Amino acid sequence: MRQIESERRRWFGRWDNTLDTTTTGPFWLNEPRIAELIANSLHFLVGLKYELDSFCIMSNHVHTVFTPLQKDHGNYHALPSIMHSLKRYTALEANRLLSRNGDFWQEESFDHVVRNGEELQRIRHYVLNNPVKAGLVQKWQDWPWTYAKNM
Repeated sequence: MRQIESERRRWFGRWDNTLDTTTTGPFWLNEPRIAELIANSLHFLVGLKYELDSFCIMSNHVHTVFTPLQKDHGNYHALPSIMHSLKRYTALEANRLLSRNGDFWQEESFDHVVRNGEELQRIRHYVLNNPVKAGLVQKWQDWPWTYAKNM
């Protein structure tokens, strides 16, 4: 099981590096009004569906760390439902702002359940430092589209 997890993380790292270094494809999130829409949407659901820990909006992808909230009788807001809500709203609004139609987000998303505090710190560091790793800024705090609740 440990080897599977290690390989999954290695695969994710390679994919994320490809996203950070690609020179083709849509870069709609580079536009401040679109990045702001995404950031505001992530904050909007705080306290309603999840607690937001951190996020980073890059030119062609978003990383976010959140904890789903309990909704009723011990059930929690489901990750697919949260992602659908975020993607649907932001796709409609971004397409409107860009005067375009069609797909905005990829259908899938890469999700991962955080098992302990050490793993949370590792993932938080990874998310926040994505623009540093991509060579866009020296410190994550200098990237305008990062957020960290307790940093």
